[in-house]
Amino acid sequence: MSGVASRFKATSSRVHLFNLSPAPGSQSTQKRLGRGRSSGLGKTSGRGHKGQKARAGNGKPKAGFEGGQTTIVKRFPKTGFVNQNQKTYAPVNLDRIQHWIDTGRLTSSPDKPITARELLLSGCIHQVHDGIKLLGNGAQHLKSAIHITPARASQSAIRAVEKTGGSVFCKYYNELALRDSVKGNTEHIQAAPTRKNDILWYTSWRNRGYLSPTALNKMPVVEERWRSLSKQLLAFKSQDYDKAK
Repeated sequence: MSGVASRFKATSSRVHLFNLSPAPGSQSTQKRLGRGRSSGLGKTSGRGHKGQKARAGNGKPKAGFEGGQTTIVKRFPKTGFVNQNQKTYAPVNLDRIQHWIDTGRLTSSPDKPITARELLLSGCIHQVHDGIKLLGNGAQHLKSAIHITPARASQSAIRAVEKTGGSVFCKYYNELALRDSVKGNTEHIQAAPTRKNDILWYTSWRNRGYLSPTALNKMPVVEERWRSLSKQLLAFKSQDYDKAK
């Protein structure tokens, strides 16, 4: 180290090409292995005697290895499970929406309902998660007729919104469709529900699903693709199947 410091020494004078040098302490001499026992790193080159750590190459144990005994991760019992199909919705209450309308941060109309984009940009919610779920908490404070298209809505929220002259239509969003909705992209074709639970939800008028025949007749803005999807997804109700004899 002293030899390197003597050869490369930074000066406080004017910087020139001939006096450029690395910062003090930024360089160190290379460790020379296997150069005799007197060097202190001879014979086994500092690796000790034969053993698992004395080998070179890709024979090193991975993180969590405990010498062959059962690891602590396997010794602890597992509790519960993780549902891969579970969705986490961002809850929004009616009293919060009314406060945002009173302060002028939210507006809605039948042609331009409140979506996840408006809620996120106005600060009413901080993350959309897998969609917006409208809840009926604070329904007594709702005075404005709001028009909103969340992913899900509770029955109490639907009754409270429609009582004031508003409308609720639940629309299916997958990950890509929700991203396009938040960013305002309209050039992509949005996905249709494929799982049984989603099909039953969004084709039911009780849930104000946007693919139910009643919703298609009442919604001010309806895509022609939704009508064909509604007929395809509800075809099972009118189909007859041969009974086994």
